Amino acid sequence: MNAFRPSRHGSRRPKVSFEFFPPKTAEMEVSLWESVRRLEPLAPSFVSVTYGAGGSTRERTHATVKRMVEETGLKPAAHLTCVSASRDEVDEVIRGYWEAGVRHVVALRGDPAGGLGTVYEPHPDGYHQTSDLVDFEVTVSAYPEKHPEAASLEADIDALKKKVDAGATRAITQFFFDNDVYFRYLDKVRAAGIDIPILPGIVPVQNFKQTANFARKTGASVPQWLADRFEGLEEDAATRRLVAAAVCAEQVLDLIDRGVGDLHFYTMNKADLVYAICHLAGVKPERGEAQAAAAE
Repeated sequence: MNAFRPSRHGSRRPKVSFEFFPPKTAEMEVSLWESVRRLEPLAPSFVSVTYGAGGSTRERTHATVKRMVEETGLKPAAHLTCVSASRDEVDEVIRGYWEAGVRHVVALRGDPAGGLGTVYEPHPDGYHQTSDLVDFEVTVSAYPEKHPEAASLEADIDALKKKVDAGATRAITQFFFDNDVYFRYLDKVRAAGIDIPILPGIVPVQNFKQTANFARKTGASVPQWLADRFEGLEEDAATRRLVAAAVCAEQVLDLIDRGVGDLHFYTMNKADLVYAICHLAGVKPERGEAQAAAAE
């Protein structure tokens, strides 16, 4: 498929949402807010802000979503996990979000404090899983190739159904690169009686080696054709960016052509590639907003 042709559904503007992570340093803080301002004119349905493993960024996540509420027109959804926290601590976080004006959470069990690949142990006085956390407007996670700790894909879909029964209103998938994986998963989810929106999670490949390593830890497959696209570009950042744009545009336009109307981008706090892909998909700011952004 030609990645840069207009989508056959070009007149149908897809809805988009973006994920950011809270900054660790002053330099990362600048990068985050430059990205937020760059993507804000695209009028996303919502933006989400992550937790680190073990809830390690809880305070920074809260500060980030609070600033988004106060300084932007975005609708932030704060990640909420039960890792390494008692029920009282989680309830306190929920109250803090409400007081900050947040009305949407992404409810996750969360990664173990040791990071992906280590064994999850619930807090003895805490919530054990996502379905125990459901409150507010709630988005949850979904795994087209199953969660790495799930016994099977069917068991993982049962876990998703439990989240829906507890009140979840949408799910966002782990990223994937083969769109057929997503559509096969969607067929199984619908056959199981789950009818909430299942947003495909899209990750523009900023760094192939890092993305491939992360994919292995999360159970996401990396097709050989994708590895071939980036082969030999380890020291050529400029060409990597061009290839990444082509690969992601190809995936996104195919999803739209096959009827997907909502897309969730894992931005990695970098806006330019995501902005370009949205533009190709027909997601553009209003003229006045575009002119204001250019003036800045």
